[in-house]
Amino acid sequence: MNPQDILRYVDSLHRDRNIDPELLFQAIESALQSAAKRQYGEDSDVVVSISRENGQISATLEGEPLGDDQIGRIGAQTAKQVIIQKVREAERDALMIEYRDQIGEIVSGMIGRADGGVATVNLGNVEAILPRSEQIPGESLHANERVRAIVYEVRPQGGNRVRVVLSRTRPQFVQRLFEQEIPELNDEVIAIKSISREPGYRSKVAVSSDDVNIDPISVCVGYRGSRIKAVREELAGEHIDVVRYDSNPEVLIPNALQPAEVDQVLLCDMIGRAIVLVKEDQLSLAIGRRGQNVRLASKLCGWDIEIMTGSELEEQIERAVAGFSQIPGISEEIAQSLVEQGYLSYDDLSVIEPDQFAEMAGLTEEQVDQIVEIAEAKAEEAERAAADERRARRENEKLDRDRAEIEAKMPASEKTAPDADATETTAESTDAEPSAESPEPAITNANSDETASEPASAPEANEESLAAAETPSEEPAAVGESTSEGESEKDSGGNA
Repeated sequence: MNPQDILRYVDSLHRDRNIDPELLFQAIESALQSAAKRQYGEDSDVVVSISRENGQISATLEGEPLGDDQIGRIGAQTAKQVIIQKVREAERDALMIEYRDQIGEIVSGMIGRADGGVATVNLGNVEAILPRSEQIPGESLHANERVRAIVYEVRPQGGNRVRVVLSRTRPQFVQRLFEQEIPELNDEVIAIKSISREPGYRSKVAVSSDDVNIDPISVCVGYRGSRIKAVREELAGEHIDVVRYDSNPEVLIPNALQPAEVDQVLLCDMIGRAIVLVKEDQLSLAIGRRGQNVRLASKLCGWDIEIMTGSELEEQIERAVAGFSQIPGISEEIAQSLVEQGYLSYDDLSVIEPDQFAEMAGLTEEQVDQIVEIAEAKAEEAERAAADERRARRENEKLDRDRAEIEAKMPASEKTAPDADATETTAESTDAEPSAESPEPAITNANSDETASEPASAPEANEESLAAAETPSEEPAAVGESTSEGESEKDSGGNA
């Protein structure tokens, strides 16, 4: 091998593929050494070295130097294959080092393909992938579009290939976009302290400044919102709340829950919980749609935030004190102390630190273990009851939906059929009433005809007139009885 060709080969790979020259020299030496061992035996002690200055090759066999003719007889084809393999490995290692140093940094590339939800992005010297799970929900990526993302993961794949995974959903992506749009962040005039994000919906960014004369929120928003608007456009219209950071959680938590107004913040250090009291009309605003506002505020502040009104807190305290007092070994004073530390349920009590509990309540380790076991059992029981309640609610909702769908599909004629039946029944009952009363005048006419055709004696006439007088008096009684029965049926039906 010509020494000058070796130097040119190393220099070309170094410039074109950004591979360290020392790695290339070592790869060539290893390739020549492997080829020599195949020629002189695998157990032979062969050492090959290349001068970094002039590219001259020197080799020794069992400590004896080999001449140029012996070195030239080393299998050139074998050495070439090994050199190619080593160069590929060196190129892969160089790419791994380059992109591992860029993890969390923003990169820009052209989309090659966007099939099946997975997009490939050409970054120049490597083709990265942007999985569907790392894309902002609702956004649509197309081929030949330029896209920005952060390097999320770098790992070797399939021999000498490098797999670079990008992401547009991580909070670091929002921070890098802020740094690009707001030069004061790079100048350290203001600083981003914390970010919480639900991609595609809302992000909260806590910023601060050491200069009291600088408003970090106004700096981030920009003139007429120009800076924050540029960030939102890159995030597919995602809402961004910029809040003022404060090291005091009692100040930071109300800032994070904006635009809701907070009355009081109660910190429970042992359990890492913050109970936030708000007015009734601010409750839904503080919680947010589907709990989004309080969820993002919890991530931003690092506290488990619970939103409630004053009356709800009093009810939970009374319920917790009564429930804890029923556990053997816990007095009312201990239960009150637990509640003051933020333990408001059996689930909270089941995860308490035994050492802290024993020190606070003055109990032995065995007593604490027994109390924790009972709390775990009661927590599981409460969870099962809550699950049964949710399942029953879902079943009832499903039945209501099915009934509504059936009624919606029912023809209009079937919906009005009961009214028509009721009308027919009413008509039949109306026709039946005169027929029941019609015999009465018939009987009277018959009696009057008989009286006119056959004269009767006075006593017989009086008896017949008495009978005629008694007959109509019985009919109203019967009608009265049926009416009273009908009214009683109506009353009984109404009560039912």
